[in-house]
Amino acid sequence: MRIALAQINATVGGLEENRRKIASFIAKARKARADLVLFPELAVTGYPPEDLLFKPAFVADQLKAVRRLLPAARGITAVVGAVDRDRSGVLYNAAVVLSNGRQTATYRKMALPNYGVFDEKRYFTPGPAPLILSLKSVPVGISVCEDVWVENGPCPMEAASGAEILLNISASPYHAGKLKLREGVLARTARQCGAWVVYVNLVGGQDELVFDGGSLVLDPSGRVVFRAPQFQEGLFVVDLPGGSARRRVSAPLGRDEEIFEALVLGLKDYVRKNGFSRVVVGLSGGIDSNLTAAIAAAALGPKAVSAVSMPSRFSSAGTRRDARRAAKALGISFMEISIEPMFQAALDSMTRAVGKMVFGSAEENLQARIRGTLLMALSNKFGWLVLSTGNKSEISTGYCTLYGDMVGGFAVIKDVPKTWVYRLARVANRRFKKKVVPESVIRRVPSAELRPNQRDQDTLPPYSRLDAIVRAYVEERKPVSEIRRRTKSTRQEIDRVLRMIDLNEYKRRQAAPGIKITPLAFGKDRRMPITNHYRES
Repeated sequence: MRIALAQINATVGGLEENRRKIASFIAKARKARADLVLFPELAVTGYPPEDLLFKPAFVADQLKAVRRLLPAARGITAVVGAVDRDRSGVLYNAAVVLSNGRQTATYRKMALPNYGVFDEKRYFTPGPAPLILSLKSVPVGISVCEDVWVENGPCPMEAASGAEILLNISASPYHAGKLKLREGVLARTARQCGAWVVYVNLVGGQDELVFDGGSLVLDPSGRVVFRAPQFQEGLFVVDLPGGSARRRVSAPLGRDEEIFEALVLGLKDYVRKNGFSRVVVGLSGGIDSNLTAAIAAAALGPKAVSAVSMPSRFSSAGTRRDARRAAKALGISFMEISIEPMFQAALDSMTRAVGKMVFGSAEENLQARIRGTLLMALSNKFGWLVLSTGNKSEISTGYCTLYGDMVGGFAVIKDVPKTWVYRLARVANRRFKKKVVPESVIRRVPSAELRPNQRDQDTLPPYSRLDAIVRAYVEERKPVSEIRRRTKSTRQEIDRVLRMIDLNEYKRRQAAPGIKITPLAFGKDRRMPITNHYRES
């Protein structure tokens, strides 16, 4: 049997554009003489459609889009992810089977995830039973995403009923290490069921989420015989059983390269799907803004990126020089706007109002807020999307200024710990084949440059220790006793960092959305109350 995997980039709410794309991929699969073509989970609506599903008109229009696909499925069978609705109005996450111009079967997802970024029980009802089709006299079982992750899902039942091939259509979001985890789950299913597993995954960016593709085919022993490229849309054809699949295994990307490509795709789709044509970055000469600019240039092309250096009396000659060098190496436009006149004017106004004050955090934050105001002014004037440049380590601890360096429409490295930022800077240099992140930027001691001789470590622990605490507390939800055992930090340091994390939830609620990279990101993954008196002792 020849099976085509349509690893497509769908757009949430783009019912007609998604329908056209699905129809065109069906035509490509038919031209490739495929017997069957698979599309990702909820390919018609895009994933996740969230509260659009509470709009009756949206559901009705989606059902019309499915019906309009029927003429495309002639001479081939297509399995398409879509929303199904019964006569009482109950919604199901479904795989619809289209063949010979008709909808010949519908499978309703049985296992609905309700953890992390998933909230499917809010919208859908679990399906009642597995589904087996006969295609070219071969029994084939169908499942949707989470169905294959649960031990007692439909796949073992379908295999016990004779299914020789198990199809799984998915919208599995990316995080670092997810591909290996996913392959392990699918390999276990193939071995336990003694069946071929054919898995197609969504690709593309949707708000905080990135879908990495990496569609797979595994033989009954659990061996990967086909792996589609990550982060690339395309149609991939395999023959089962047969030799052609065994020769088409794309090597997975290295971890750091994979993360970089996820950030590139997430930014590219956020900009494209929301109708922007240009972005602007406050380029300080530090590593975070430099990496953000490099990701933007890789995602959108240098001509779509503007960089603005906004020095003050505390900006060093080295950082000002490195900002220019980085912009030149990336080929992006560059301008310098000194904030010193505005900063001094604001200080003078405050002095006249309340008297002379000791320089402190208010004066430091004032500089960041002036910079944020300038960036937003450029956004308003020219329609540019402002990219904020804070990393996960800073956002975790609140080492960032609300309405200052946190301003922006999208936070590219929001979920990237500081220790990873340095690794990704090396990836950027390899990808561009030149020093788009200068070595002096990578080696410089991190500093916000908001007061004389300032260093990040005046306020924060060394980033290697800080990131270990953040990972254990936020991503792994470990208790304080376990964090003390696992990290090299003192109890006093751990308590101080945890207090910073807990007290700065109000800042994170007001931050721009950013791309999920770690297993647990701030936002949908972690929903903590702002008003919260609990502190673990």
